[in-house]
Amino acid sequence: MCAGDGRQRAHALPQDPRVRARERREVSGPQEASLDVVAFDGPSGAGKSTIAKGVASRLGWRHLDTGSMYRAATLWLLEHRVDPADIDAVERSAATLALRLGDAGRVWLGEREVTRDLRRPEVDACVSVVSVIPVLRREMRGLQRAQAAQGPLVAEGRDMTSVVFPDARWKFYIDAAAEERARRRQGDYERAGTTRDLAQLLGEMLERDRLDTSRADSPLVRVPDAVYLDTTKCSAEQVVEEIVGRIERERGG
Repeated sequence: MCAGDGRQRAHALPQDPRVRARERREVSGPQEASLDVVAFDGPSGAGKSTIAKGVASRLGWRHLDTGSMYRAATLWLLEHRVDPADIDAVERSAATLALRLGDAGRVWLGEREVTRDLRRPEVDACVSVVSVIPVLRREMRGLQRAQAAQGPLVAEGRDMTSVVFPDARWKFYIDAAAEERARRRQGDYERAGTTRDLAQLLGEMLERDRLDTSRADSPLVRVPDAVYLDTTKCSAEQVVEEIVGRIERERGG
């Protein structure tokens, strides 16, 4: 059993029940049509992507990886030499961002597929800074909500349950100990043929946690009605099985 009781957490995380009320005011559109959405939030390296993909595959639903959207936006800004500190320039560039999502996690900027470019070192170095820019987050939220209009969706990110899909039928907060998350990320790099120092990765991960939980616009929080799952000692397959079982029971299937 991988579910936590809400008191066991791998890192300090704010719980703010006011988030839903505050952010709900800006929510309109697809989710009001009562479309089925499974929403995942959690810190980097907790296993959200692997778990969300597994759940989407088992249910036969589409998968939305919002992290890849912010990586694509980061790549766009880098290629257009836009300084993330220049908010006016970011806003102008975001208005022309030709981002398109495809099946199996594929991402395009204009007519060019950039899926493999999203893990480039320069994107890794800048995405945590770019992803906290409010004007960019607002632009992304519109694109993310539009995905729900196309049918049942499994969405993962850091503000899915609190801001983008506060009325999602199923909400989960995926967590793991910071050291385990760093080891997993190191394994990702090794499988891609890159060697990274574990201590450095841990430091980067803790800094990303700090940025995600302290930003003014849609910080990472665990909303009260999200099921908390600590995956530190669980395989992705175990977590997927638990989540799919819960969803199927609630759907009567």
